[in-house]
Amino acid sequence: MGKVDLPIVLIPHPHVRVDPNVLGGSPHVVGSRVPVRRLWTFFRNGTPVETILRRYPKLGPAKVFDALAFAADNPEVVEADLEREATLLEKSGQKTEGVRPTKQIDLPFNGDSPKSSS
Repeated sequence: MGKVDLPIVLIPHPHVRVDPNVLGGSPHVVGSRVPVRRLWTFFRNGTPVETILRRYPKLGPAKVFDALAFAADNPEVVEADLEREATLLEKSGQKTEGVRPTKQIDLPFNGDSPKSSS
């Protein structure tokens, strides 16, 4: 993916890493390949933390909450990462709709029925 072109992380968090060899340098949850931008997008668009925890059960509450805190403390980094993802998808010709969704779709975890929320 090349050079990491994200802003400097101003406030580090124990459960978030930025490693140029993992996910192209995108901030991610330690011990996983889950990018912070993904958790932040879900949360920002109204997905309850409980749903995120059901979607990513191996992360656990501490890592999920720390990733969300990282995003809140380092908005420039996360926004730049989201923009970089959208640019890379556009360049590769992939559909970019949904990368930055305006509406979150509830996913059927633990018996929940799928529905669209605003």
